[in-house]
Amino acid sequence: MSTISTPPDLPSVQPWDEHNQRWVGHVRPVGWRNPQPAGRYNLLVVGAGPAGLVAAIGAAGLGAKVALVEKHLLGGDCLNVGCVPSKALIAAGRRAAAVRDAAAFGVRVPDGVEVDFPAVMQRLRRLRADMSAHDSAERFTSLGVDVFLGDGRFTGRGRFEVDGREISFARACIATGARAAAPPIPGLGEVEYLTNETVFTLTALPRRLGVIGAGPIGCELAQAFRRFGSEVHLVESMHGILPREEPASAEIVRRSLERDGVTICCCGRRTRIAADGDAIRLVFESHDTGYDIALDALLIAVGRAPNVEGLGLDAAGVEFDARGITVDDRLRTTNPRIFAAGDVASKYQFTHAADFLARIVIGNALFFGRSKASALTIPWATYTEPELAHVGMTARELDENNITYRTYEVPLAEVDRAVLDGETEGLVTIHADRKGRILGATIVAAHAGDLIGEVSLAMTNGLRLGDVARTIHPYPTQGEAIRKVGDLFNRSRLTPLVQSALGRLLRWRR
Repeated sequence: MSTISTPPDLPSVQPWDEHNQRWVGHVRPVGWRNPQPAGRYNLLVVGAGPAGLVAAIGAAGLGAKVALVEKHLLGGDCLNVGCVPSKALIAAGRRAAAVRDAAAFGVRVPDGVEVDFPAVMQRLRRLRADMSAHDSAERFTSLGVDVFLGDGRFTGRGRFEVDGREISFARACIATGARAAAPPIPGLGEVEYLTNETVFTLTALPRRLGVIGAGPIGCELAQAFRRFGSEVHLVESMHGILPREEPASAEIVRRSLERDGVTICCCGRRTRIAADGDAIRLVFESHDTGYDIALDALLIAVGRAPNVEGLGLDAAGVEFDARGITVDDRLRTTNPRIFAAGDVASKYQFTHAADFLARIVIGNALFFGRSKASALTIPWATYTEPELAHVGMTARELDENNITYRTYEVPLAEVDRAVLDGETEGLVTIHADRKGRILGATIVAAHAGDLIGEVSLAMTNGLRLGDVARTIHPYPTQGEAIRKVGDLFNRSRLTPLVQSALGRLLRWRR
């Protein structure tokens, strides 16, 4: 490990080893010199996360003159503190669980599982550094984007200032993303706690880890750290885990976490935190039982807050509130010259959503497009084991909107490949109208994030469950579960009247 200290303007980059130095060298090069603004830009992009990078490179590729401004690290949360490092961590946890469970497949591992946590984190840093070249300042500059690094703000409805340089623009896209939110828990400000922005700096495994928030981030990391050997307490203020998902599907994930040894405490109330020497005390009530737990580390995973402060939005005539920047369905802000995309302006806070919202901005801002964000079909996935993926509306949302539907469900225990893989804890649930138009779907499976793409494709292109049933899937695959749902729909159309008519036809043809 290098003995060079972390740059003072990047305190969250730890440790300052060869991998992190290479990573930072790509996404915030030391000694970077901002260019002189080159006249009026067709598009100014503020924020270089997924939405900003797609908007900048897409517009430049179509011939636009583009300026890209980033105050911290190019790549945004996804590369730096989100999707990339978390999935590297989760992959290591899955390998540990696979070795632990190998005996069930007749494979004996004599010495059991021993996790080298520093090596796990070093691999994470190495892979992030490898992937950061794709989002590097050098790459975007080579593709014709003027990259400005530094803290900037709007100074007017068509002007922006960064590093003492004024940028004039015809159109702008705000893509500043969001950050981890801190809940109003008494005592939280008195201790050092982890968020998704700092947990990946760990180099030693916490023996006792508390996680507050059982949404996707909380569940994913709670399971991974338990598999590494931490004692994990997962606390959620609402009933159950993944409270926004279909209850039956979330219940499967809950059972999996508990089998791994995660202690789950739902309906947490009267939570408070206190420092206790080198430990952190987490005190709360859950289902009329009081808990007072000593922790070595505390992870807060309860939500996100939009990055709208210090941008000079008032000077630009852009309205915003605690939920983010106000946009219409075409992603225009209250200043028609300025658009917004990604986490700062969308309830869908996912990298892939930011990508496609940025594509809407390019067309609408630069080429008189009229594309609507509401027309997008946006799936998402939680990368626990098993994974939980969803697209469209849940049963609760359909009921609240008085939409008539039927639910078709296939447990993975009825899918041959899942049985052979030993992955029968899961199911495919699809809600559809009487004609088979898909209204929403949830998949719980080892690779649900991959499987949900087939349902998203069907929904985006207006295909129905009958079309899915006619689609031949390789045997044996877990994707057959989706085709089996299509078969269920077809069988549901075989009413007594239809059966009687078919019977008469067959008797006539004898």
